Amino acid sequence: MSGIEQGLLIAGLMIVLLALRMHIAMAMMVAGSIGYVWVAGLDPLLNYMKNAAFARYSVYDLSVVPLFLLMGQFATHGGLSKALFRAGNAMIGHWRGGMAMAAVGACAGFGAICGSSLATAATMGQVALPELRNHKYSPRLATAAIAAGGTLGILIPPSVPLVIYAILTEQNIAKLFVAAFIPGIIAMIGYMLVIAIVARLDPSAAPAGERVSWSGRLAALVDTWPVLLIFVTVIGGIYGGFFTPTEAASIGVLATAFVAWQSGGLNRRSLLACLYGTAQATAMIFLILLGADIMNVFLALTQMPTELAKWVVGLGYSPLLILAVIIGIYLFLGCIMDSLSMLLLTIPIFFPIIMGTDYWGLDPEGKAIWFGILALMVVEIGLITPPVGMNVFIISSMAKDVPMKETFKGIVPFLMSDALRIMLIVFVPSIALVALRF
Repeated sequence: MSGIEQGLLIAGLMIVLLALRMHIAMAMMVAGSIGYVWVAGLDPLLNYMKNAAFARYSVYDLSVVPLFLLMGQFATHGGLSKALFRAGNAMIGHWRGGMAMAAVGACAGFGAICGSSLATAATMGQVALPELRNHKYSPRLATAAIAAGGTLGILIPPSVPLVIYAILTEQNIAKLFVAAFIPGIIAMIGYMLVIAIVARLDPSAAPAGERVSWSGRLAALVDTWPVLLIFVTVIGGIYGGFFTPTEAASIGVLATAFVAWQSGGLNRRSLLACLYGTAQATAMIFLILLGADIMNVFLALTQMPTELAKWVVGLGYSPLLILAVIIGIYLFLGCIMDSLSMLLLTIPIFFPIIMGTDYWGLDPEGKAIWFGILALMVVEIGLITPPVGMNVFIISSMAKDVPMKETFKGIVPFLMSDALRIMLIVFVPSIALVALRF
């Protein structure tokens, strides 16, 4: 039996385990272990397992993950999300649909110091959803806008999944962060345009708010200075070579902790909640990483990624067709899996295929960064697609009177914006790489 056939059989077993509601980390561990024993035997598996956890968790770059998660926890308790929403609403809330646009902008700003889409959606849902409902926004648009805006947390740097991609593909974290910035801004603008169009087609869905005086707007903007300062310090410090990503994340943690303490949102009780939330999320991510390692070492034994890459390239198909199939697989997996699991499971398989194919004459580093941004964008869509749209689940838990079906209907225009953005990045890869030239 060929390596590709062995890999597909074990992948099928993993999908069956997922269908039986086994956690993704355990499903990858069980399937990968069975495959390892099948190919190499039990003793080699036990010999590998005794060092697997240490080998994975001793990677220095992984230390940035709990730090960015803790920074997001402090930012949530520091009231930064409220300041961002108030500033956005003060500037454009008098437009038709302006308050929903302000919520999307606040999601982008909060994502710049959070790094998690789920945390962004949950935090902004608590802040913006009551205001949108009080101002008579349609439940469909209000919930969909925040669920879609929450996905910006995974794209606007710093991004935890982007860190994981950099580690898996041995790419520069700083360059990936900078490359994600412009596509993230395009995503934010696209979502705002969707809200504007919906507001024009159905004025009752997004009424205009009251106009705020210029002095009030200035005061609201001044309140957001901690967000801008933290973002510039963290991302500017990384890209400028002043800090490593881990050092920058440490500085970001201290800065957000100070802001949260100064605002009164951080006390002994909330500090323990932040530490517990960070530990819980870190443990989940690290367990998935270990499960992915066991699955991936089995795939390496079968030579499936290499054989598959050679087979796909040998078919002579158009590179764009190959990329379209990969994107289609990501969209399908997004309906049943979370974003981090998708990346960990698919990157070892898809990355060699992409690197072995010519796209627009890109050099290896440029191609790796471009594909990373593209994969992240497609993975981000999975957070708002049925039946497992995690952002939609989070928002629906806050708006229990709004049927989930209504939120998913409201998501459709935002998905159309996402499709156009993906096409733009595919055909104009320089958008994801232009920031690296400065």
